[in-house]
Amino acid sequence: MTIIRTVEELKTIYDGTSEASIAKVTGSLTAEYRLMIEASPFLALATVGPEGMDCSPRGDKGGVVRVGDDKTLLLPDWRGNNRVDSLLNIVRDPRVALMFLIPGSNTTMRVNGRAVVSVDADLLQSFEMDGKHPRTVIVVEIDEVYFQCARALMRSELWNPANFVEPASLPTPGVLLKAAKAEFDQETYDREWAARAAKTMW
Repeated sequence: MTIIRTVEELKTIYDGTSEASIAKVTGSLTAEYRLMIEASPFLALATVGPEGMDCSPRGDKGGVVRVGDDKTLLLPDWRGNNRVDSLLNIVRDPRVALMFLIPGSNTTMRVNGRAVVSVDADLLQSFEMDGKHPRTVIVVEIDEVYFQCARALMRSELWNPANFVEPASLPTPGVLLKAAKAEFDQETYDREWAARAAKTMW
């Protein structure tokens, strides 16, 4: 296997950055970028810590984040598995990267910045959903924001229903867990999962 070892070698293969790929990067939200981000119900949150990197899916009814101002995004931390990998990383290393998906659109939005984990009572209260509140809110300060070329989503035909995978053809969460831990009770987990998730969405 031939491996690229230097930046110079890499640049000989990937040459000729377009004007658009540079011009699209801004240090804060434009009105148009704000519209795109507010339309997104889902993002992937990448963080880094002493043990390595983590990438976590985040989703919410309506917009996945609230825009605080043109430099600030607010991401409530709703119920999950309590591993808190992202939060553990952020309190030790504030660097974060976010990628927003918008159902039906091949344009994604990307944000790089720094984050803190807030337990401000008024902020938590402001995110009330079904009478519940997030335990923390991730506050992201934007360093740069830009839209991503649509080719990846176009190639994958991500939003084409004809390409949707039939869930029954995939391993269930219980099966995945049993594969990782042989003595795990997959039948009970799968049987109770839907009801448990419905009661603990927020």
